[in-house]
Amino acid sequence: MPLLSIETNQKPLDPPDAFLQTASLAVANLLGKPEQYVMVRLRHNATMRFAGSDEPTALLELKSLALPEQHTARFSQALCELIEKELKVPASRIYIEFSNPERHMWGWNGGTF
Repeated sequence: MPLLSIETNQKPLDPPDAFLQTASLAVANLLGKPEQYVMVRLRHNATMRFAGSDEPTALLELKSLALPEQHTARFSQALCELIEKELKVPASRIYIEFSNPERHMWGWNGGTF
């Protein structure tokens, strides 16, 4: 259900497992959903520029069924804090896209939600 996709120009984490675990738990807690449905995807060392610079930057996408739009500012703050702490990307160099797909547009286990 929830998917947090992270793309950054930062070098690979060694190992990335601890970060992925931290991010997965953070998403589950933010959304109040079971972690067993959370997926986190990390793409690192990407060629990226933001504000005319190749300094550390990140693009995040948070997708979830029934994403509470009234809480996106709080989600943004929490996710920026996570990325600042773990990947050393300043919040001012992070964009986040939030999306709330319709249940029939999200597949899992051979069906849809």
